[in-house]
Amino acid sequence: MIFFARRVRRTPRFKPLRDGAIRAIALLVILVGPCVPAHAFDLRDVVAKAKALAARSYQAPTPIPKFLRELSFDEYQGIRFNPDRSLWRTAHARFQVMLVPPGLYYTNVVRINVVDGTGVHRIPFQKDDFDFSSQELEKRIPADLGYAGFKLTYPLNGPKVQNQFLVFAGASYFRGVGKGNAFGLSARGVAVDTGLPSGEEFPSFIEYWLVRPSADAHAMTFYALLNGKSLTGAYRFTVYPGSPTMLQVKVVLFPRAPIQLPGIAPLTSMFFYGANTARPPGEWRPQVHDSDGLLIHNGGTGEWLWRPLLNPKQLQMYYFNTENVRGFGLLQRETGFSDYQDPGARYDERPSAWVAPQGDWGKGQVILLELPASAETNDNMVAFWSPSEKADVGKPMTLSYDLSFGDDGVAKEPMGYAAATFVGNGNIIGGGSTHGAYRVIVDFAGGPLATLAPTAPVVGQVTALDGGKLMEHYVEYVRPTRRWRLSILAKPAPGQPLSLRAFLQEDKKTLTETWTYHLPVHNDIVPGGG
Repeated sequence: MIFFARRVRRTPRFKPLRDGAIRAIALLVILVGPCVPAHAFDLRDVVAKAKALAARSYQAPTPIPKFLRELSFDEYQGIRFNPDRSLWRTAHARFQVMLVPPGLYYTNVVRINVVDGTGVHRIPFQKDDFDFSSQELEKRIPADLGYAGFKLTYPLNGPKVQNQFLVFAGASYFRGVGKGNAFGLSARGVAVDTGLPSGEEFPSFIEYWLVRPSADAHAMTFYALLNGKSLTGAYRFTVYPGSPTMLQVKVVLFPRAPIQLPGIAPLTSMFFYGANTARPPGEWRPQVHDSDGLLIHNGGTGEWLWRPLLNPKQLQMYYFNTENVRGFGLLQRETGFSDYQDPGARYDERPSAWVAPQGDWGKGQVILLELPASAETNDNMVAFWSPSEKADVGKPMTLSYDLSFGDDGVAKEPMGYAAATFVGNGNIIGGGSTHGAYRVIVDFAGGPLATLAPTAPVVGQVTALDGGKLMEHYVEYVRPTRRWRLSILAKPAPGQPLSLRAFLQEDKKTLTETWTYHLPVHNDIVPGGG
């Protein structure tokens, strides 16, 4: 889900520590102690823990006190970590750590450790690290409550400000941004049976190990232990903040029960409405979404495929077959402020996310799940890769990938790309004169298109699927936007969705990615489609 915090700045309060001498010394070691990289702890230690955990029956984590789970959004926002108490702040380190309080959506605590030259140290809960807007709430917070997760900060957008750029909190969710981005879509450690009638499972990271970097480091490594009803997992993350921010991820999963649909490197986002959908009644903003499309680079064929997102009236799942997939991600391609006109949410600054597998993952499918959403507060888009060969119980699955958060060029696609998709009625002035047809406009830009003369003989290759009929299509250069526009008039078969594939060519040379579109029968574009 996407949450918008109140824009309130409060003066930090400083309180003397009230803990005993032993606890104070332990905390001092964590805050200002040796920052020599540790060599006595690595992924093998976490793998051993995950393997042993998988051999035992699953036990759900103990929930936090009920009054914390029942906090309102504003009440939870009133619990604020004091940035001056960030780990490694006194050492003036580039990487610093802020801690996330449990409450509201974060219903479980996690164990967080620091690994340095002296060993592994658990971070003790310090109530005094937080400012509370309510003294009554502050009194009720247990002294040994614990933390829900952590935020990493780094001088991402300038040398004098510690910017939050990576947040791990809630189940296996985490969010990241690149330079100049605002937080938007999320990633997860793993997805289990997402979208299936049997119901989705949400495994959780239950313990972290933060390896303390040197004060001037430009990269940081940490580990995570995952536990769920159907599997456990060991993770190593090495993060490089910048433009984009990139995480090198290695994961070893241990299935403890059969999994019908395992999801690797899942991404979760929000699409409420956009240029290719009708605007909901009463909405004045042109578009509202964190991501506007799914991009896939298939290793088997080399094809780049783009699928614009939709907010459906009913759950929709799409399966894209891949062999040694080279990458996939949810992108935010429309990045102009005028596309949204929202100075608060700043959807124009939301990041794109790109997963680049390391090594050959073999045969599998990139799966896109679209859920209906009546508001922008719910994440309703999920994309992940699922292997064709499912892992057996007790047989570990080891995978590595790079995950990048950044601007819309994060995938480094060399082809021309679909910059915008517009859909309208094909039986009105400006659309056409065919009852039941749709006028579809796709604007392409970039790649080889950028060097073509406006008079170049660019043509469209368009295919109507699911029994649909292609009435007409043509390509023209649009000088005001410097884009190549493919205009399509197509009619779906009775009772069938509108399904199209298209790309641009010049002299049989492919210039662009493959744009693919699926408009369900029930939609708001043509009369009777709702």
